[in-house]
Amino acid sequence: MEYQKFIPEGWNPKEEYTFNQLENAKQKGEILQGFVISCDENYNLHVNCGNNLFGVIPKNEFELENNIKPSIYKNKENCCVQFKVIDISENKILLSRKAVKQEAFEWVKNDLKPGDIVSGIVKNIRPFGAFVEIGGGIVGLLHIEDISVSRIKSPGERLSIGQKINIMIKSIDQEKERICLSYKELLGDWEENIKGLEEKAVVDGIIKEADKYKNGIFVELKPNLVAMAEYQENLKYGKKVKVIIKKIIKSKRKIKVVII
Repeated sequence: MEYQKFIPEGWNPKEEYTFNQLENAKQKGEILQGFVISCDENYNLHVNCGNNLFGVIPKNEFELENNIKPSIYKNKENCCVQFKVIDISENKILLSRKAVKQEAFEWVKNDLKPGDIVSGIVKNIRPFGAFVEIGGGIVGLLHIEDISVSRIKSPGERLSIGQKINIMIKSIDQEKERICLSYKELLGDWEENIKGLEEKAVVDGIIKEADKYKNGIFVELKPNLVAMAEYQENLKYGKKVKVIIKKIIKSKRKIKVVII
């Protein structure tokens, strides 16, 4: 499978197209990107295609769904959008974002499968996870528990809006058109993260959750690598500390550390 046919909006867009390039793109059904300079009173988007060429995405060519909130159109101002050229002449250049999303849905249904790695851009962050666009206006949900092995209280500890990341397809519900994503697999497994760490070495860590029952504190050494230290009072979540690696137990995939 091609690594990624659809590029998330805002990901390295081409800035300049000639009239002939736009005309050829129409004939071939190619997907292009442009910069939205304005949204008019009828919610048509005006797009700068470069070389003093400007196209229009009519309201009815913006999205597959109906009843889109006016704010959605307005929010596209000063943003990059993907489009197909549906009509072109010296007097007008008509573009369609809807056609891109329709093709993207076909891409998801026919080509993508769990385990595939695609490019993405973080569009929104909520307490339960992050919404990541994987191209063509297709957005998947990255649950907080799939962001890293190390426990986090908020997705904002790892991700930021606009951040470009590679991400794994976890599951696809074609009937409901829902995509679940995972990020932690791309941060390396235990063996990969343990490389370079040795017993008695002093390393940086971040305090995570304390477990009085087990008389321990979880200390994050890397996003996918957590160690255990003896419980101490007054060590708050997120505090940066220095630790000494006391013991690495490879057979159990465990690390014991001492907080300095």
